[in-house]
Amino acid sequence: MRWLVGWSSIAANFGTAGAVGAADEGRTVHPVGSQLLWGDPDPLWAVGDWRPDEVRVVSADEFTKMAVLGCCAASDAELRTGLLSARGGALRHLTNWPGSYTVVVQSGRRITVIGDLAGARPVFHTPWANGTAYATAALPLADLIEAQLDIGYLAALLACPETPEALRDATPYDGVKRIPPGHALILREGSREITGYEPVASLAVAGPQMAADRAVDGVRDALVDAVRARLTAPRHAPETAPPDPGPVPGMGPADRRARRGAPVPGIGADLSGGSASATLALLAAGLPGRPGTLTGHGATGAGERLLAVTFNDLTEPGLEPELERARALAADPRLHHLVVTAGEEGLPYANLENGPLTDEPAPSLVTAERHRVRLASGSADHITGAGARQVLDAHPARLADLLIDRRRRHLLRPVTALARAEGPSTQSLLAPLTVYRAARRLARTPYRAGLETAADRLLQANRGSRAPGFGPLDASLAALTWSRPGPAARWLTGEALADVAVRLTGIATRAAPVQRPGEARARAALARHAFDQRILEQAAEVRSQRVHAPFLDNQVVRACRDLPEALRVRPGARADILRTVLAGAGVHELPPGWGTAPLTPQTVTAHKGLRAALPTLLALFDAPLLADAGLIDARVVRKALHDAADGEPVPLDGLADLVSTELWLRRLLSRRGTCWTGSAAPRSRAVSTGVPPRPSLRGGATR
Repeated sequence: MRWLVGWSSIAANFGTAGAVGAADEGRTVHPVGSQLLWGDPDPLWAVGDWRPDEVRVVSADEFTKMAVLGCCAASDAELRTGLLSARGGALRHLTNWPGSYTVVVQSGRRITVIGDLAGARPVFHTPWANGTAYATAALPLADLIEAQLDIGYLAALLACPETPEALRDATPYDGVKRIPPGHALILREGSREITGYEPVASLAVAGPQMAADRAVDGVRDALVDAVRARLTAPRHAPETAPPDPGPVPGMGPADRRARRGAPVPGIGADLSGGSASATLALLAAGLPGRPGTLTGHGATGAGERLLAVTFNDLTEPGLEPELERARALAADPRLHHLVVTAGEEGLPYANLENGPLTDEPAPSLVTAERHRVRLASGSADHITGAGARQVLDAHPARLADLLIDRRRRHLLRPVTALARAEGPSTQSLLAPLTVYRAARRLARTPYRAGLETAADRLLQANRGSRAPGFGPLDASLAALTWSRPGPAARWLTGEALADVAVRLTGIATRAAPVQRPGEARARAALARHAFDQRILEQAAEVRSQRVHAPFLDNQVVRACRDLPEALRVRPGARADILRTVLAGAGVHELPPGWGTAPLTPQTVTAHKGLRAALPTLLALFDAPLLADAGLIDARVVRKALHDAADGEPVPLDGLADLVSTELWLRRLLSRRGTCWTGSAAPRSRAVSTGVPPRPSLRGGATR
């Protein structure tokens, strides 16, 4: 895991790009495995295996300097120009460069740490040494202050993970806070300020929107620049070169194990029959330069092709059309296609016993091994289509925004598509009227009333026995609210749900946001996905590999936000937009069925993985830490696992939330050592100080 850390006080400052350090009465503290970017009185460190081209520091004078960590396409001259502008307090221009990166600016005694728009590169802070420590990871700060677990946050994360009002600015560690996406942390002389740098849409009727063709052109330009940023950065080969895979169309488990020591040097991308990852792969292959390097193929010219990886899950039927579309796309001479086959080891819940400790719990922990199998066959720089659905698609709550703007006719196509997706039934016949009523109810519901209703629903969440519907119409109706219980809420104790309901009720009495309901829910969904993507990259990390998600870059998120709502809500809008993007980049021939959803839903694979791992999961919840914390009843969860394995209608994503949180707690409490060293380093790691063999987490105390 790579991170930045630093602090700010009257004597010293703490920054967020993986750097930390302090001077206190002659004592020092600094992070383990770090490189110092700049020293006292405001030190900043980069921690982990940062590449040389990922760490850039520019300065205007002795007291004005800026660190940029990550993939940033700005030239050194552009960085210096941005630094000079930032001295006057301007921040937004520092987030406009293509790529994904963190910026830390020091101007005199003022430190500014800037987060991204999606939340994939967050910033955390905590009071420390008469000032504020900050970092791009929460765990190092928790170690620094020897923080205890925040059980209330874990309850909110399980009860309503898509509701920022319930999570607020908290983390799993008591005393460690996060800044919201689109905000910056400003530290000055021991004080701290959190300020937004992005304009927010108003609750009032929206003004003129950008024309659809211009907006799509903006998405195309942003995606091309985002992909080019990954291609033009200097490349560094892995320490250990993997064996040459040769021109074989597929790889078995033995081949993958032989290659798992290091990824292939160069650029690669996911290639499936889907629209998002295929778009990025074709864009990367079509841009000038050397997108990929496959050792042993230089004589045939294949050394300049992009490595396109297709994950073929042998346990999941119905993927043949998607695989055929991927092969048709890979016929491009600029691509080298690699089909990675997986059996039982590619199922969800596989190999839960092994895995790194991530910064926070997330449902992606149960699929980490599945993604590690795929990524281990990729290149040293691997591009994925993660985030495309969240930035391009219309959240169902956007239908309420259309009603606020009195554009009712734009609701016709999406509600008709929902009715068709439900199939011939009584429910599908009533779908248009049902969706319209739900959208109108949301449009007319004030923010405070919406949160109060959500609090009431939480109190009833674990009293019903009927699982919610799983169809597209059910999901859309559930999303047409200001807030809704998460899939795991039904298994939380009444006490835990009551605590979260109090959180929601308390925030409802404060000032209402200026965002419209659809815009607010869409941004919350994007932040939640970016959060999960970040944890997934930590859990499935392959040494010497970088996983890139261009759809989560700032300039791509901004371009997608300019898309008119009427365009977003059209059925198949994402595939149409990306098809236009490819056409603008010179790619016109796409295989039939490109952009269609897989025939087999992910729930089928989740069921198989859960059944295969049922003994392990039952043992995990034999004496769970979540029960010690008072969040669940272990007997009820074990019964739910049995029901799910037997094919009963149980929310599988809710079980994934519970399993991942329990798994994360066990890894956290069994870890050894801290992130810090030095004469003033904390004497113990966070959370587990003095924990007995069977710790009690109730009330958040673990000592």
